[in-house]
Amino acid sequence: MVTRASAPIAAAALEPALRPLGSATMLPALAYTSDDVFGWERRHLLAGSWVCLGREDELRRSDDDRLLTQRGVMAGDVSVLLTFPPDGEVLALANTCRHRGHEIVPVGSAGARQALLCPYHAWNYALDGSLRKAPGFDSVAGFAPADHGLVPLPVAVWHGWVFVNSTADGPPFADHVGALGSLVAQYRPETLVHRARHRYEVAANWKVIVENYHECYHCPLIHPELCQVSPPTSGANFDLPGAWVGGSMDLRDGAVTMSLSGEPAATPIEGVDPRVVLYLGLFPNLLISLHPDYVMTHLLTPVTPALTAVECSWYFVEADADPSYAVDFWDLTNRQDWAACESVQRGLASPHFRPGPFAPNEDAVHVWVAMIARAYQGIPPHVIAR
Repeated sequence: MVTRASAPIAAAALEPALRPLGSATMLPALAYTSDDVFGWERRHLLAGSWVCLGREDELRRSDDDRLLTQRGVMAGDVSVLLTFPPDGEVLALANTCRHRGHEIVPVGSAGARQALLCPYHAWNYALDGSLRKAPGFDSVAGFAPADHGLVPLPVAVWHGWVFVNSTADGPPFADHVGALGSLVAQYRPETLVHRARHRYEVAANWKVIVENYHECYHCPLIHPELCQVSPPTSGANFDLPGAWVGGSMDLRDGAVTMSLSGEPAATPIEGVDPRVVLYLGLFPNLLISLHPDYVMTHLLTPVTPALTAVECSWYFVEADADPSYAVDFWDLTNRQDWAACESVQRGLASPHFRPGPFAPNEDAVHVWVAMIARAYQGIPPHVIAR
């Protein structure tokens, strides 16, 4: 079994989270409030795993719809350079010049140049990361450009989403994703069209948001609209390989989709169960909600121990689909969730907080928490026994 560096949390504090459901408790408060733990997570749970960066077709294009060749992003605590060679597959490179370490493309910036030029000392790289020119080094004995290319990083495109392992020492992506593809494939999300996006800043730890996503124990009090279209006790959770947690919920009789009226306004996705919604969380930061007529994702970017940026996106079969029925429903539901998560975060910071037990129907949360607890001990999430 592969092991990695342990988090700055005592093993005794994690032990209760690793007990079987019925005797287990939540993680200690430090897991949600500590700067040291958060810093460890950014390196080992985000950069050290397969962090999702977004949809490939969207990463390849600028806001004005120009095709791009390069984009600077953060993957955990590592600066990454995505390049898009013409007619080629996306590549991931360490966004670190081999001369003095300057970023080639600033994080958050993108361009359409056919070469990569470091803005510090003008080292020039091809889109594949190979060094083309290092000014002043032409006559330096023993200097070989082939030895100074940008460091390649593992990258995977899965059902349209781009994932990067920015420390380059994670497990194979196929092991990480496990059997999740067998559930996602029937919805063909890579063929669906992006129709709406909301961006939120949630004053809560990223794990609090994921834990909230994986249970509906809170739904009767927090989500009356959701409960009108889906019974909060419906469905079941999956027990399949991979670094993910998820399950299903059913639609009520008379409801055709999740909207405020229960009525759809878009073409159904062919070949999927019209009565079921799947909620799937791929570690560490992509939540995929599969509906009979649309796919919704939450892409999480942890900012601080108590702040998470959330990008919620909706995808439909038709390019001219009106997304408002789904967006209105989920924007309301999201905001209800964010208020609850922010309240939990304030409670976690209280000196009176003690890790509480799991309700019987919080079994998916228990799986997630045990996954995190074992990852804190250096065990990669995909090898966790369920």
